[in-house]
Amino acid sequence: MRTIQFDFPVDEITYKVIGERQLKLNTFWPELRGLNRTAILFFNGGSFKKGPLTPAQFQHQARYFASIGIVSMCVDYRNGYDERFTPLQAISDAKSAVHWIRNHAEELGIHPDQIVMCGASAGGYTAVSSIMFKSIMDDQSVDHVPNALVVFAAGMDAVNISERLFPQLVEQAKDFSPIHRIQKCLPPTLWMCGTSDELFQQNSEFVTLMQQKGNDITFVSYEGMGHGFFNYGWHENKPYNETTQKIEEYLKTLRFM
Repeated sequence: MRTIQFDFPVDEITYKVIGERQLKLNTFWPELRGLNRTAILFFNGGSFKKGPLTPAQFQHQARYFASIGIVSMCVDYRNGYDERFTPLQAISDAKSAVHWIRNHAEELGIHPDQIVMCGASAGGYTAVSSIMFKSIMDDQSVDHVPNALVVFAAGMDAVNISERLFPQLVEQAKDFSPIHRIQKCLPPTLWMCGTSDELFQQNSEFVTLMQQKGNDITFVSYEGMGHGFFNYGWHENKPYNETTQKIEEYLKTLRFM
C-alpha cells in the first residue's frame, strides 16, 4: 500500500471499500457548494504497475477546475500496489466511482447529468473501458456512464497490455480491449495526444475507427510532445496550461459551466 500525498488540502470521501482497502475521492470543492455543479473525475496514469504516479498527478488541474466552479476529484482506484491487481479491478472501480457520485449527487451538490471522466495513459484506458465494457460492473442499479470524457494518450490494445504486464489475462484480453471492440458507446469526448508519443498512431487509429461508428470525439494532437506532456511542471507548464484551457473550452461547448 502506498502513501498518497497532495500539495493542497483535499476532502477524502470513501466511495468503495474492499476488505481493508478504502478507495477515496480526493476532492477539491468550489468556493460555493450545493449548486448543482459539474463534477470532473481524474484517473491518473501509471496505475498498472508499481511506480511514482498517484491520484495526485492531476491535483493542479483539479485545483484549477474547482476554482472556476467545478467539483474536482482525483480518484484513488486499485493499482499495481494492490495484491493480485489486474486492469479489471481498475475498470470496476472507475464504474463504482461514477455510480457512487451519481447516487449521491444531491448531497454533493453535483448535477447527475454533468459528470466528466478524465484519464491519462492507464487511467485513460480505465475510463474508456469502464464505459465500453458493461459486464465489468459491481452494481448496475445506477447508470455508471459519464456525460463527457477527456483522454490523454491511452493504450487501447489490452492484448498488448496483457502480454507485457498481465500474461494470465492474455486469452481473454480481447474481451476488454477497446481497439478490438469498436462500437458506438462513448459520450462526447475530447482526446489529446502528443505526436511523439509512442501511442500516437494507435490513439489516432482508435479515434478514427470510433468516429466512423458515430462516436463524437474531438482529437487534438500536440506537435513534438511525448507521453505525459500535459503534467504540471513539464515543459515550463506551456502544455499544462494549453490542455487545461482546452478542457475548459470543451466543457463550455457542452454547457457544463
